[in-house]
Order: sequence, then C-alpha cells, then structure tokens
Amino acid sequence: MKVLVVAAHPDDEVYGMGGTIAKLASQGHEIHTLIVTDGCTAQYAGRPDLPDIIMKKHAEALEANRLLGVREVHFGAFPDMKLDTVPHVQVNQLIEETVDTVQPDAVYTHFGGDVNLDHQMVYRSTLVAVRPVPGQTVRELYCYRVPSSTEWSPQLSYTSFLPNTMTDISGFEDTKEQALLVYQTETRSYPHPRSPRYVRETDRARGLEWGLGPAETFWQLRSLR
Repeated sequence: MKVLVVAAHPDDEVYGMGGTIAKLASQGHEIHTLIVTDGCTAQYAGRPDLPDIIMKKHAEALEANRLLGVREVHFGAFPDMKLDTVPHVQVNQLIEETVDTVQPDAVYTHFGGDVNLDHQMVYRSTLVAVRPVPGQTVRELYCYRVPSSTEWSPQLSYTSFLPNTMTDISGFEDTKEQALLVYQTETRSYPHPRSPRYVRETDRARGLEWGLGPAETFWQLRSLR
C-alpha cells in the first residue's frame, strides 16, 4: 500500500501520526509526506537569515521522517501561517500534483475543525485533490489530530474531532519521540501539548479508551472496498 501524509507544517506529521507512520513503514508500506508550507516565515519574520532557517527546517523534516521510515518527503514553499492569503487553487494544485506523482492508496490530512487556519486550508484542498473522479487511486481518506490545534477548537458540532478508527502504536512510542525531538524549535516543556511527555500521556489515554496500549486516533472520511 502507498500512503501519503499531508501536513501544513514541518512536525505536524510527527505530532499527528508519527507512531502510525512508523508502524506502517515497518509493515512494508510505502510512505510519503507532503509538507505544504515552509514552516518558518511567520515565526522568523524579518530575519536576514530566513533562507538558512528554512533549509535547516527542511533538514529536520528529512531526518525526522527518515527515523519514521518515510520513503520520500515532498515540500511545498507556501508561507507559514498565511495559507488563507494563498489562492485556494494553488494549494489544490500542489496536493493534486503530489497525489498524481505518488498514486497513493490512502491519504491522511488535517482535521478541518482545527484552530490553526493553515490546517483548515490544507484539509479543504486535500478534499479537492482526492475527490473521487474516475481514475482516482485514493481509496481511503483520514483526518489526524495535532496537539495544540485540534483540542483547542471550541467543542461545537463542526469543530469536534470524532475519531472512528485508531492505530495501536505499542512499540513505536520511542520512535515517535525521537522524531519529535529532531524538531528542536517546535517542542515545548510539559505540560504544553507539544511536549514529548504530553504526547506520550495522551497517546496512552487514547489507547486506554479502546482497551489497548498507546494509540493514535483518526476520523475516517472515505473507505472504498
């Protein structure tokens, strides 16, 4: 099986589903990651060394995904935290081109109710890119959750993440944490949601809800069988 993970920013793929990526890769599936924005322009606006920072972030993404077993990381170059200013069709095109290149069987993307607007834009463009037209290879479509974005949305009907499937990531917790720590500028101290300890505790809590070990939960939007 070929899997494409679509992420707005470098590190979303690890926080959202690093354990699942590592598990799927260990089972022999071909995993690709698409990172839509540079992940830097808002955080380091005005810095004269911004191009070097972007290159460093790319290097971190490559190393983190290598640890997870990802076959290839595909990069977009849209500005971080400004996807709402980019014409929708341009984001659609990037994801569509990556889908055409990878020909994935399954796609994982952001939840449309996330508080982060870039996540919302990526979700909407993913829906366009994988629409079920004749010849579409994508047969499964999932949303993953990202700490400090998914749970910070108001608990309303259209912003509540309602998982209906999960992956037991027992044995892959350490790999996920190693990949998280590669993104040195993105991790925070506990109890911040982007701290490794928080991620471990919430993964274990989600697994307990299913009577299992640590788990990552997903909202399945499509399954063609």
